[in-house]
Amino acid sequence: MAQLITTIIPVFNRPLLLAEAVNSVLGQTHRPIEIIIVDDGSTDTTPEVAEELRTAHPESIRVLRQANGGPGRARQSGLDVARGEFIQFLDSDDLLLPKKFEKQVELLNIHPECHVCYGISHEQILSDGSQITTTPLKGTGTPRDRLFPQLLNERWWSTHTPLYKYSALANIGPWKPWINEEDWEYEARLAASEVRLVWLAESVSITRRNQNEPHLSSEGSSNPIKLSHRALAQQSIFRCARQVGVSLDSPEMKRFSRSAFLLSRQCAETGLEAEAADLQ
Repeated sequence: MAQLITTIIPVFNRPLLLAEAVNSVLGQTHRPIEIIIVDDGSTDTTPEVAEELRTAHPESIRVLRQANGGPGRARQSGLDVARGEFIQFLDSDDLLLPKKFEKQVELLNIHPECHVCYGISHEQILSDGSQITTTPLKGTGTPRDRLFPQLLNERWWSTHTPLYKYSALANIGPWKPWINEEDWEYEARLAASEVRLVWLAESVSITRRNQNEPHLSSEGSSNPIKLSHRALAQQSIFRCARQVGVSLDSPEMKRFSRSAFLLSRQCAETGLEAEAADLQ
């Protein structure tokens, strides 16, 4: 649907934060919008909160439920039924600022050669009541027209930072059902398609972190399942970078190679010999 923005929100056991995330989408100045909440097997009151939100806004909100499979699988479930010309991914503990959609759609309409618009994100630590940072988070304050080569070394934006044209995502394949680095790998496949970026020099979103809450990336250097997912992700990221011509001699590739070597050793230490060999 032309100009419709579909926001996909995976959630697992975050009833209060989910409501705040959804309200940040409902508060957007742009219309039309649709919100797809994907309940990823929650075991608390999250399903009830999701249903209350849907009942209060039936014209805008749909709710999907599935067995717990991680954020990648949940995002893909939402994407499979999305109807929007534009796609927004939003984690259930983060927030969008009110004019994000309006400003980003405006830029994408001005620059039809671009398929992704990103702006400046900020951070807030919930567990100690910290104020929202004034400095840009990661690399969101830097204009770039491509994800690589910097993407080799870091996800230099957050999941909620960009707004995508659906057409940019249609041919890169589905989200992987991994629980570590699935977002980094997905963005590498997007980068390999050589999409153009356009930067909005305004604040668009907020990452909120609760230091008392376990994160999916914890134990990423010791948990065999997470290590195996990271190994698969980094092999794909390497292939994507080479596909678009990132040189083996570039500073970004050399740093990435050192990271892959460390990951190889961590895999070997936990008995993942095949993964360690592949990374070598």
